Amino acid sequence: MLRPLRSLRVPLAVVLLVVAAPAAAQKADPAPKPDTYLCPNSTGGAVDCFLHAVEHLYTMCRQVKSIEIIEFGYEKSADGVNGAKSEYCVDKHRQSIVRPYQSALREASGSRSAQDLLKQLHELWVNALVELKWKAGENDDEYKARVAKPYDVFQENATAVRAALVTGKSKTAAAASLPKGAN
Repeated sequence: MLRPLRSLRVPLAVVLLVVAAPAAAQKADPAPKPDTYLCPNSTGGAVDCFLHAVEHLYTMCRQVKSIEIIEFGYEKSADGVNGAKSEYCVDKHRQSIVRPYQSALREASGSRSAQDLLKQLHELWVNALVELKWKAGENDDEYKARVAKPYDVFQENATAVRAALVTGKSKTAAAASLPKGAN
């Protein structure tokens, strides 16, 4: 036969522990996972996410611009509303990269040079998006070569950021290992 609840004597500490454990588990937030839309190839960390997002979002807008060029031709790809889709893509991704960019800057706060390189990369990315437009007199090969060039720049800058982070971490570790008063 079942006993009425009041006859059960459960210590208050056990009840609080059972109730508090799920709440504590919710508060303990592990490192946030990278946004799979903005940085689908990222393996973790805010800097890594941003470095992948730069290339990925540039590719997305480049593809939108390519569709406009296929539809309307180079000369008319920006006439009237013909370029509206790529303009929207640029505006949308300028906004969508803000959070990964700021997170990357925070994560790289231990390395001034890494932060400077991230700022430089962000500026290069914004300029590359603007430069997706066809320039009068440009032939097909020239246009394609010009819009492909930012990928090399993005990769070079990503490598430099990663190197600056490693250098910054090793300097921090070396400074921490020095005896007090030696720095």
